[in-house]
Amino acid sequence: MAKMENGISDAREATREAMNEVSVAVVSCTLVFMAVFIPVTFMPGTSGTFFTQFGITIASSVGLSCISALTLCPALCAIMMRVTEGKTEGKSLTYYTKKAYEVSYNAISNKYSKAVQKFIKRPMLAWSILALAAVLLVFFMKSLPSGLVPQEDQGVFLVEIQAPEGSTLKQTREMAKAVEAKVKKIPELESFALVCGYGMISGAGSNYGTMVVRLKNWDERSGMNHLLTLVMYRFYYDCQDIKNLRVIPFEMPQIPGYGTSNDIMLMVEDPTDGNLSEFAKHTEHFLAKLSERPEIATAMSTYSERFPKYQVEVDATQCDRAGVTPEAVLNTLGSYCGGAYIGNFNQFGKVYRIMAASSPEYRLDPQSLHNIFMQVKGGKMAPISQFVSLKQIVGPSNIEHFNLFQSITCIVKPGSGYTEGDAHKAIAEVFKEEMPNTATYEYSGMSREVEETSGSNATALIYVICAILIYLILASLYNSWFTPMAVLLSVPFGLMGAFLFAYLGSLLHLPGMDNNIYLQTGVIMLIGLLAKTAILITEFASERRAQGLSIVDAAFEACKERLRPILMTVVTMIAGMIPLIIEGGAGANGNRALALGVVGGMTVGTIALLFVVPAFFIVFQKLHERFQGGAQKSES
Repeated sequence: MAKMENGISDAREATREAMNEVSVAVVSCTLVFMAVFIPVTFMPGTSGTFFTQFGITIASSVGLSCISALTLCPALCAIMMRVTEGKTEGKSLTYYTKKAYEVSYNAISNKYSKAVQKFIKRPMLAWSILALAAVLLVFFMKSLPSGLVPQEDQGVFLVEIQAPEGSTLKQTREMAKAVEAKVKKIPELESFALVCGYGMISGAGSNYGTMVVRLKNWDERSGMNHLLTLVMYRFYYDCQDIKNLRVIPFEMPQIPGYGTSNDIMLMVEDPTDGNLSEFAKHTEHFLAKLSERPEIATAMSTYSERFPKYQVEVDATQCDRAGVTPEAVLNTLGSYCGGAYIGNFNQFGKVYRIMAASSPEYRLDPQSLHNIFMQVKGGKMAPISQFVSLKQIVGPSNIEHFNLFQSITCIVKPGSGYTEGDAHKAIAEVFKEEMPNTATYEYSGMSREVEETSGSNATALIYVICAILIYLILASLYNSWFTPMAVLLSVPFGLMGAFLFAYLGSLLHLPGMDNNIYLQTGVIMLIGLLAKTAILITEFASERRAQGLSIVDAAFEACKERLRPILMTVVTMIAGMIPLIIEGGAGANGNRALALGVVGGMTVGTIALLFVVPAFFIVFQKLHERFQGGAQKSES
């Protein structure tokens, strides 16, 4: 009994002593995490909404975790570490596991101790490595294409069906049966639906149709060949032999509300408002050249001048004789054939619009004009055919305008293995070479957000604010303007590692490997995690320096003492991220981007900071004691 009580007392005393050493570090790390995650909640735009949700969630969980580390964890340690009377540890699996762990760790610790002793004696090496890391960080950030969110396998894709211009709704339905036959051959198919008379890209029209294709669950189509993108491309090429039909499959945008397609929606504009036919020829030439680039899979436009139309010509002289105006004639014709808004009426608690129009059977052909009458002078009624004549022509179904400019909508698909950021660069280069100087272009939908986000400095500003807040917090905790720099200068190594792994992933054509929101989220996490790891070293080095050790010895002792918790934290973090890298299904591309960045950052950053942080601590601690006062001891 006495031995058990002594064991409990020893465990409590050990826990109390440990908490006295780490409590300041825990509080420091918590404040640093808050300084990282709170500023991102103020980022503007679509990405700002994402970061706001992420930042608030992480900041809240960090606070809950800090309370647990200061209260619950010490109590659990005191209970679990106590000695139990009468029990001895046999040579079980646990025994051999502990033995193997101790042998492995001791080997790593001995090699690390020898290496760090040599490294801290060469401070210029740390500065050289920092400069190299900064250069590589800028290179990888510039080389990595930009993006907003990676496209995920949502299990559904849409198909735009375009029949020849002038096709009736009945003819479009008949021709769409060939597409239905192709859809039914898809092995991964679960169900599909077809709607004629409306295209998700082109809008309303009797020659348009939209098909919704739903695939089986991810569990029933495991493997790269059964991903939605590959299924969709196989279907697209399978439909190439269908005559007189244009079949355009596309995925829905990853964020609802940003257009109808995840493809790049390019609006080519003519600010001069010149001849649209000539402008369309330039645009088609531009799209043909753009399709030759490897970054582009397909480039097409929805513009067509082959729609059969009637040109209405009003006889102004005849109108004047009859005492009516050409405007009144056109309004009458429009009301009979297209409908006119009359007013509203209320029924069953709802408001209904009153629209007046001629019955369809009375406006089927040009002869119908003889049966449409309007009032002329003297109160008499005259057929509208006396004032207008119709001429059959072909032309565009409608003239589009984007931001008040006459425009042509173009649909661009990035090539296999290329991101939307790569496609944007190719578009800019080809547009400058092939289009007239007066022409301009803009993006719409999700593509517009990608372009605005890539050109925004908001993210960089947030990173700067985070760094300033971390510096001020650490300066107040250490009571030094110099020591916090040892922490901050360790962060670029991890950021370089994150972008390095993302860059390698893009070279391997892994989906989602661009500078998107998920990667940026991982980078923000890394700032906090790496700063926390650096704090563990500088905090204990500062304490050992205060106890009378030389600056070099204090830095070396801190490295040896904190190596085990640092490695355990890093290995645990990396192990937790591995499932996100290898798993598929919903959200796989975004998870992979975040996890790969964190794994790269933690791996490269931790290896680097285990050497550079003690070297930087020695430099800045000397500056602190020189300019701010403090213990002056021999550094021998």
